[in-house]
Amino acid sequence: MITHIVLIKLLHGTPERAAEARQVLAGMAGKIPELRHLEVGVDLVHSERSYDLALVARFDSLDDLQAYQVHPVHVEVLKYMQGVRQSAVVVDYETP
Repeated sequence: MITHIVLIKLLHGTPERAAEARQVLAGMAGKIPELRHLEVGVDLVHSERSYDLALVARFDSLDDLQAYQVHPVHVEVLKYMQGVRQSAVVVDYETP
């Protein structure tokens, strides 16, 4: 199994913007066959080190992750996120 984690810092980290972005990200659930698990959360602590949103997605294989990356639903979400995010960091790892 492949776990894909994305941490996102928004341009304007207001609660309304974070809720909207969370809804857009969570909207991928059930629309991309390769996406086995999707979790999206809004930061609660708001520390200096905090990012505004976290996305955790799981896939059966690296091929499935790569298919997700180019799926039209994900591509549309990326376009939206590019307009509202300041930065993002990603880690992808394999779990037994």
